[in-house]
Amino acid sequence: MERIEPMTVFGYAKLQAEMKDLKQVKRPQTVKDIEEALEHGDLKENAEYHAAKEQQRLIDGRLIELADIIGSAQIVDPSELEHARISFGSTVVLCDLETDEEITYVIVGGCESNPDIGLISFASPLAKQLLGREEGDDFKAKLPNGEKEYEILEVKYQEIVFECN
Repeated sequence: MERIEPMTVFGYAKLQAEMKDLKQVKRPQTVKDIEEALEHGDLKENAEYHAAKEQQRLIDGRLIELADIIGSAQIVDPSELEHARISFGSTVVLCDLETDEEITYVIVGGCESNPDIGLISFASPLAKQLLGREEGDDFKAKLPNGEKEYEILEVKYQEIVFECN
């Protein structure tokens, strides 16, 4: 079964920019670093050489990972989706029934998630349990740090803000 990675245009552009930077800036610089380190001779005790080779390995691994994600990307415009039920791109206001605290999350693609500003991946444990639910639903979420009980106060679509200013 083919894996599909939903994301917004923002997420896709972010991945493309990272890949371009790795290919055109970071990897060529690392290759130069390796060449310079080779000029120092003895490779057994050449920390610069080993650090540069490790950096190259990490960059190459990330390039493979990015190619895989971009290859399975499905760009979704959340403004075109129905948000009566929670779906990709929905803004969800929850009430923690134990603490009475209100929490707002937006369901986004994995590469776009930033829990610190309320953006959670559609593949996260909480988002998986939210998808398809409606305003007014109460549910128990099984989370890595235990079970929490929430009420869904509001489900809507609003323009997604991906970065804090």
